[in-house]
Amino acid sequence: MTPEQFIIEKAAQAVKELYGAEVPSSLLQVQVTRKEFEGDYTLVVFPLLKISKSSPEMTGKAVGDYLKGNCPEIASYNVVKGFLNISFSEIYWHSLFKAIAASEDFGQLPATGKTIMVEYSSPNTNKPLHLGHIRNNLLGWSVSKLLEVNGHRVMKVNLVNDRGIHICKSMYAWKVLGNGETPQSSGKKGDHLVGDYYVAFNDLYKKEVEQLVASGMTEDEAKRNAPSLKAAQEMLFKWEQGDPEVVDLWKTMNGWVYEGFAKTYEDLGISFDRTYYESQTYLSGKALVQKGLEMGIFEREADGSVWCDLTSDGLDRKLLLRGDGTSVYMTQDLGTAEQRFNEYNLDEHIYVVGNEQNYHFQVLKLILGKLGFGWADNIYHLSYGMVELPEGKMKSREGTVVDADDLIEDMCRTARETSMELGKIENMSEQEQDSLFRMIGLGALKYFILKVDPKKTMLFDPKESIDFNGNTGPFIQYTHARIKSILRKAAEKGIACGTDSLDLSIALSAKEIRIIKMLNMFPAKIAEAGDAFSPALVANYAYDLAKEFNQYYHDTPILREENEAVLRYRLVLIENIAKVLTKAMSILGITLPERM
Repeated sequence: MTPEQFIIEKAAQAVKELYGAEVPSSLLQVQVTRKEFEGDYTLVVFPLLKISKSSPEMTGKAVGDYLKGNCPEIASYNVVKGFLNISFSEIYWHSLFKAIAASEDFGQLPATGKTIMVEYSSPNTNKPLHLGHIRNNLLGWSVSKLLEVNGHRVMKVNLVNDRGIHICKSMYAWKVLGNGETPQSSGKKGDHLVGDYYVAFNDLYKKEVEQLVASGMTEDEAKRNAPSLKAAQEMLFKWEQGDPEVVDLWKTMNGWVYEGFAKTYEDLGISFDRTYYESQTYLSGKALVQKGLEMGIFEREADGSVWCDLTSDGLDRKLLLRGDGTSVYMTQDLGTAEQRFNEYNLDEHIYVVGNEQNYHFQVLKLILGKLGFGWADNIYHLSYGMVELPEGKMKSREGTVVDADDLIEDMCRTARETSMELGKIENMSEQEQDSLFRMIGLGALKYFILKVDPKKTMLFDPKESIDFNGNTGPFIQYTHARIKSILRKAAEKGIACGTDSLDLSIALSAKEIRIIKMLNMFPAKIAEAGDAFSPALVANYAYDLAKEFNQYYHDTPILREENEAVLRYRLVLIENIAKVLTKAMSILGITLPERM
């Protein structure tokens, strides 16, 4: 039972005893006491005035007197206008902490019975994953874990955009420039090799446009008529017609990319319950387009293209099929949405996609509703801000992105250099060191990205993220390792600690009560973060808890405590700080080391 629930239950008893009235719990409002007032939690008295038929001050005093006289858990109270500020006694804090320490699944919320699908990653097969994809993947995976802790059944899915003009551009460039190059012959990771040809296509295309403009075409005409673009468009058409040569090349180059993606996902600790491929789903979208035409929702133009007119909804006309019959992203998103809701009976579907696609998902939801799907309102676009670098935005087609694989290795290398400088790796084998550096490097990367509210554009600074001080992953990792070191030293001295050894009569310091309060906040923070789809709330809670421990440790010489009962209590207290930090950071996909 939370402190809020405890006060509500006892206050309801007080109202019944004092005024002979049953009061619904929804009428009783309890909140954390504001810092400028004395107290732990505050009961809002105003809703009770119709029952008490008295002033706010008198009603607050009557309820306060009842609570203090009948509940040993209440130490004192004060009334400020219509607010009853309540201070708990040590009896309450002891019982609350004992319950926290005894709970193996503390923070795990009850099962809801809801099934939620989270789609994230959704890469194109024409380039390797980059820093922007890292934010997408980390956010999608972490939101999935957060929803699981909130009691939902979660399906983590990936939709690979494995067809379309983008992959045809890489295919064409490889065909005319590649000379049979493969990942094996070049020593390059498959997704990097294909990405190089995407950049090569763009270089070739630019030159052709410049030549056509020089020959007298306008720039727009040149962009439409560049030979390389027309060849790529022809490839796309042939692919949709099942041309064997084009399909074979497509399978080969996509295979290279999938192997590369799998390695990056493994390094990031990212996984999926199912992977969808656009090449297997776009036809179902075409069937929905035909259904919309029959319903009179869509309209076919003279050139054969199909559109949905959304001007009456305050939007514009949306293309659903091109004149040559080829589909667009919207086509396949319509089809996959129907397939997934039918297949898994979803209660909700979350798309983790950058904010540049806000309009796309607004249209998707609207069109699905027009097609008669009642679940269209259960689609949610988790729109996140872009990741920028100190030098500006990234551009894939120009090859000016921060590659995900390079970044992961850079973070691990920086973790090694920083740890060596600080001398934090004494008495560790080389294998243990390598494992630790990777743990710290990935922890720094994940935490730095996930501590930012998803909706915000963020500036990524690798050097700042690896700092062992401040609001960083390594700071929390080091805090956990410090707690584990204290517990090991206690064990070496033969000091065992456990919930059964807690002496509930010892005096608690103000800092210890504050830590118990913070530990108790964890389930509520999990629920708040789940409602907001924001791992940032969990990340910053973990930082605040780690910071609170470090201040406590600075002021409290734990292992030098002579009173054995106090010593054991403090060991259990910090052990539970470590337990909650581990659970919080696991939601972010971050491992906390035992030693640093």
